Amino acid sequence: MDNAGSNQDKGNGKYAGKFPKIAQQTRLLNILVIFAVIYTLYLAKSLLVPLFFSAFVALLLSPLVAFARKLLIPRTLSAGALIALLVAPFTFLGIELAEPAERWMQSLPKIAAEISKEIEEISSNIDAYATPPAEPVEKERSFFSWFGDDEKSPEISPPQDNTNSVTDKIKQSGIDIGLTLFGNAPFLLAQVLACIVLIFFLLVFGPNLFNVFVRDFPIVTNKRRTLVLVDQIQRELSSYIVTISIINSCLGLSTAGVFYYLGIDDALLWGALVALMNFVPYLGGVASCVVLLVVGLVQFGLTNSAFLPAGLFLILNIIESQLITPAVLGRSMQLNPLIIIIWIAITGWLWGVVGVLLAVPILMCFKIILENLGVFDHWIKLLESK
Repeated sequence: MDNAGSNQDKGNGKYAGKFPKIAQQTRLLNILVIFAVIYTLYLAKSLLVPLFFSAFVALLLSPLVAFARKLLIPRTLSAGALIALLVAPFTFLGIELAEPAERWMQSLPKIAAEISKEIEEISSNIDAYATPPAEPVEKERSFFSWFGDDEKSPEISPPQDNTNSVTDKIKQSGIDIGLTLFGNAPFLLAQVLACIVLIFFLLVFGPNLFNVFVRDFPIVTNKRRTLVLVDQIQRELSSYIVTISIINSCLGLSTAGVFYYLGIDDALLWGALVALMNFVPYLGGVASCVVLLVVGLVQFGLTNSAFLPAGLFLILNIIESQLITPAVLGRSMQLNPLIIIIWIAITGWLWGVVGVLLAVPILMCFKIILENLGVFDHWIKLLESK
């Protein structure tokens, strides 16, 4: 009996020593999987970005297609009509804004040169007041130089070249921005066309594929729960995106109207720009203020009026972000600002500008999924914390 007990204790000790190693290996494997997923998302961004964007748009338009199907309207016709209604306003707006946008893009080097010239003048004035005049510097004389016949005048140090390297950098950055935008235009147009085609096919054939997947695939164990979850995501995400789109459109129209009334050039262009940038919480408003400050400097010069466009937008943005949006969306659709900023930085690093625009909808999807599954309540509280 003693031998049996001792053997059992040895066996327990043997397995007890293995379990921590297994747990450690599991954690290491999970970390490696996370890094592999992040690397895959970064590497396949040219494929995943159109897929995610098209899936979000199709998710928003799918209820309308389903409603049209109940009215005996084929999916092909309803999907085509919805896409036409969605693309037509943006196409018209793009045509209207093409001329002023092209004019500003062509004038970027000139604007950069003017700003750099103003910076040079300011820096030279500051140097004139702050830098004392150069004193003559005598060359060190040896013992034998005292016996020379010709008395040489003291040497004066040559004037330093005060050319500001910031000037060249600003000019070069303005040219680089213009070349980058013009160079990426064909690729961006191809991605937009691919997204339109993909949205159409998702609206027409997506619901049947999803129903087959839920009904026949063994990986879906709770079929009813899956259908309810997808419906919940669709309704809440649609409500969020539609509400934010209406608020941002009103902000853009208000900005354009105020700018037009005050005689600021290209008011419609700046209204559309701030409306688009406002889809990025917090950072979009800051970027809009910087752009409008440059616009004010270009139109009014270094005067107090240069702060007028940025100041007016800042007032409108504060009213929208602090009063209108919280009142309309409520607490259930609010997210922690710090988490939003960190998440925007991550998605922007992974997928660029489109990732920044999709950051908040993706985070809202995660939040809705966790709420409906009833798991990770601490994560939900963290996302909603103030």
